[in-house]
Amino acid sequence: MTHLELDEAKARELEEKFDPEMRFRPLGSWAGRIVGGALVALSLFHYYTAGFGLLPEMIHRGIHLSFVLGLVFLVFPASPRGYEEPAAAGILRPLGIPLLDWILFAAALVSVLHVPLIPLDDLAFRVGNPSSTDVALGAVLIVLLLEANRRTIGWPLPLIAIAFMAYAIWGRWMPGIFVHPGATVSQLVNHLYLTTQGIYGVALGVVATYVFHFVLFGVFATRIGLGQLFLDCAAWVAGRYAGGPAKVSIFGSALFGMLSGSSVANTVTVGSLTIPMMIRLGYKKHFAAAVESTASTGGQITPPILGAAAFLMIEFLNLPYTTIILASIIPAFMHFFGVFMQVHFEAKRDGLRGLRDDEMPDLKEAFRRDWPTVIPLIGLIYMLFSGYTPYLAAFTGITLCILVGLLNPMRRMHPIEILEGLRDGAKYALAVGVASACVGIVVGVVTLTGVGFKISFIVTSFANDLAAGLAAVLPAWVMTQQTLTLLFTLILTGVVCILMGCGIPTTATYIIMVTVAAPALGLLGVEPIVAHFFVFYYGVLADITPPVAIAAYAAAGMAGADPFRTGNTAFRLALGKVLVPFVFVFSPSLLLVIKGFNWPDFATAFLGCLIGITFLSAAFSGYMLTRCRVWERLVLAAAALLLIAPEITSSLVGLVLAAPVILVQVARRREEAA
Repeated sequence: MTHLELDEAKARELEEKFDPEMRFRPLGSWAGRIVGGALVALSLFHYYTAGFGLLPEMIHRGIHLSFVLGLVFLVFPASPRGYEEPAAAGILRPLGIPLLDWILFAAALVSVLHVPLIPLDDLAFRVGNPSSTDVALGAVLIVLLLEANRRTIGWPLPLIAIAFMAYAIWGRWMPGIFVHPGATVSQLVNHLYLTTQGIYGVALGVVATYVFHFVLFGVFATRIGLGQLFLDCAAWVAGRYAGGPAKVSIFGSALFGMLSGSSVANTVTVGSLTIPMMIRLGYKKHFAAAVESTASTGGQITPPILGAAAFLMIEFLNLPYTTIILASIIPAFMHFFGVFMQVHFEAKRDGLRGLRDDEMPDLKEAFRRDWPTVIPLIGLIYMLFSGYTPYLAAFTGITLCILVGLLNPMRRMHPIEILEGLRDGAKYALAVGVASACVGIVVGVVTLTGVGFKISFIVTSFANDLAAGLAAVLPAWVMTQQTLTLLFTLILTGVVCILMGCGIPTTATYIIMVTVAAPALGLLGVEPIVAHFFVFYYGVLADITPPVAIAAYAAAGMAGADPFRTGNTAFRLALGKVLVPFVFVFSPSLLLVIKGFNWPDFATAFLGCLIGITFLSAAFSGYMLTRCRVWERLVLAAAALLLIAPEITSSLVGLVLAAPVILVQVARRREEAA
């Protein structure tokens, strides 16, 4: 129906408005053709290599980075003034783009392609003995990466990279455990530029061989109408019930997350429909914006793509793709369940209605029109679970999207739209491309100095001291000192992940935290896959955690709500995502693929988590079966925390503690009904 029709042009406009990674320079006709042609060429390069074979590692990464880094200077302006109308062409602005940006574009091509074009035998000799040309071009590349990231995502990541490089150079003057011999500028550039442990490392490789392809698939899948079908299905499933549009937002964002790994993209696309409906039905503006941004953030943890984390975990953990996806199912479900319960209680408390029949989409008509759009997703998932490489699966999905777009008579794509999809897919991948290369600087310094293990030792030692003090006064049946040490380590790691993720893409945050913080969890016996999922989930939380809650602020802008209040509410709604990582660290069976997995442990952890999230949602919403009094909310919150604790005794105490509240709620509900 028309009021649920997804306006893709409007969604792209909102995304460019609210997401700094999507704020592109307006280009004149000739500049637009030239830059657009380069973007299409980048997409075609990745499409071809995904289907017919990747190039040698360094060459493939070099071609990818040269395109991405060079195009950033043509697509993203140096200052906010560049987001205005297309600039007039002149001697200092060829085709309306500043001459300096053309120079930076050329410098990016030369500095990036220098290393891949060195013969392998010669490169092996020069590692550790770089020429003056190597050092000069490496330094140029580092500066260009810092500037490119400043333009695309702001200052946080460049400042972190600069701090790490300063630590590498001036290590001999660092205090205490952080002291190290230090590296010369030549040694640092050599390590970051000529080896695969720096700029040309795993992070860049994953983006160049996996992430880019799935961004392109998401663009095409949305263009052929799969996103619209998902929204119609979500409205049909949840729209009729109390607070219907908010529940549509949750289901729609969960489905849309299968196509897009971007919190902001999910927020502006689904939110352009659901936020106005929520406000119209009586939700407060800040709450409507918070619901959408929280649900949309869950898209990054939703299988089968998980943003880019699934593919990074494949490389870091050397595990099959199916293992990563199976491990992600229950935690993703718990996140959406937590948001759903708070939305449900809020709607029941305020008496908010669902959608009327005339406001509901016609599901039969939706499937009659859009059923072919499901074919590419089925093909993609089939290829992934059949053991084919992710990039070949993406090639299959993109190919099927194009075929469906050309052949589906209900939503036929024009060939020009295919070129636009190739252009937009490459444009949307620029920010994550340069971020992955900049993260390589951080990873390179960590491998050069060993600072990751030093940080891990400090964190675990501090956590152990805190645990020893608390264990002296806390009954042993609640938590042992060993459990408390792990708990404090998790809290410290989670806080650092959120702070690190402020203003940095989730992919970059995940890589940095896996390199720096995950070893601390490994020292305490946490399995690698559990540690990786923990830091990934907390990195995602940064998108809705003030002061830099980018997804929440985008939703607030759409709703006309107070951004900070929206961010605080979004964080409260995301408490499922806050608590669940602690649960699967203490009860790894929730990840399904852990060594020693057994169903009794899984059932206990799963039920405890469900009940705990329900109690916590009721405590924050002030409603369960009826309105909660202050003491009831406090008791429910305490019971929820005990239910997710690792010891079975704590869970039983939590149930006993909550029992009187439930009995009081039942009795009061009967009185109200009478």
